Amino acid sequence: MTSVQEAMSIIGRGTEEIIVEEDLVKKLETGRTLRIKAGFDPTAPDLHLGHTVLINKLRQFQELGHEVIFLIGDFTGMIGDPTGKSATRPPLTEEQVLKNAETYKQQVFKILDAEKTTVRFNSEWMSEMGAADMIRLAGQYTVARMLERDDFSKRFKSEQSIAIHEFLYPLVQGYDSVALKADVELGGTDQKFNLLMGRLLQKHYDLEPQTIITMPILEGLDGVQKMSKSLGNYIGVNDAPGEMYTKLLSMPDELIWRYFELLSFKSLDEIADLKRFVDEGGNPQDAKKAFAHEIIERFHDADAAATAHKQAGNKIGLGEIPENVPEVEVELGGADELPIATVMRMAGLVKNAAAAKDLLSRGAVYIDGTPLEGFLMLKRGDVKVIQAGKKKIAKVSVC
Repeated sequence: MTSVQEAMSIIGRGTEEIIVEEDLVKKLETGRTLRIKAGFDPTAPDLHLGHTVLINKLRQFQELGHEVIFLIGDFTGMIGDPTGKSATRPPLTEEQVLKNAETYKQQVFKILDAEKTTVRFNSEWMSEMGAADMIRLAGQYTVARMLERDDFSKRFKSEQSIAIHEFLYPLVQGYDSVALKADVELGGTDQKFNLLMGRLLQKHYDLEPQTIITMPILEGLDGVQKMSKSLGNYIGVNDAPGEMYTKLLSMPDELIWRYFELLSFKSLDEIADLKRFVDEGGNPQDAKKAFAHEIIERFHDADAAATAHKQAGNKIGLGEIPENVPEVEVELGGADELPIATVMRMAGLVKNAAAAKDLLSRGAVYIDGTPLEGFLMLKRGDVKVIQAGKKKIAKVSVC
């Protein structure tokens, strides 16, 4: 039987903030099974290791005997989460949301115990809300308070448009906690405003307010920007073993301990022993190999983890499109279209414009398996398999 003190030590590992920690201790002391909620908008079909920071914490709650509710925001996904965005996000269609949701479920159960996980969709209760119900919900918060939110505030001050429906997003996410009677909700640090909304609405509906646990945003392989498919600095849950191995061994040495803390299931003592080995003159690559083995085994199997190094670094024949091509999104921003060299750089296929120019001049750039001849501009909605030399290839979506 895990003591409350031991449970708090496990829960606290790698977390950014617990609001309110004393409340969580009291909930654990009751000995009852807590309802642990985390919501995911299925805005893209694939998850990367950055997403799993939070999912790993859900797993820990499962191992402590609590009920995990994996909430798929099929309703909120059609609104579009404004968090961190400088412009209104285009809403997804119901078909896109449901397709991505199915893929999410397949991937998360590589970490979570399916038998101990309840999967819910917030359309279950939100679709039943009438216009009058939604107006009453909107009446729980003011525009002035909404504009205190950092991303809304920046857009308002820079005179960028904010659609009314974007104000509904945090209210709907907060109401999810009311509908589910959540005891604890997990989210990234960028979700703190929405998570606090859940506490506020639960109080309004005479429910005990949920404890909030925020998790750090994981840096990508560059060690600087957050892990993102659009930045090309990610490891996808569905990446091939050799690709995972190659990417993980390429990370900066100083990043490995951050990844161990947030992504590894090894004990802190085991991680400390590895770090001591490196600090005393050991090769950091050995620590990276140990980490890569653990991650590949988790998302594939033991045989794949044992042989991944043999698949790493294999060159791709020019014009050859292999299976499991990594997918990358490139955002146009304010432009109508982008030149191929810029797209290659933004997709992480080349380091800089000079490298792109060199590959283009040598005829080493292939589009959908065909050598590129001449100049190419890509516009919103274009999806191309772009190969840059014999080692870099990606399915690039321009959005």
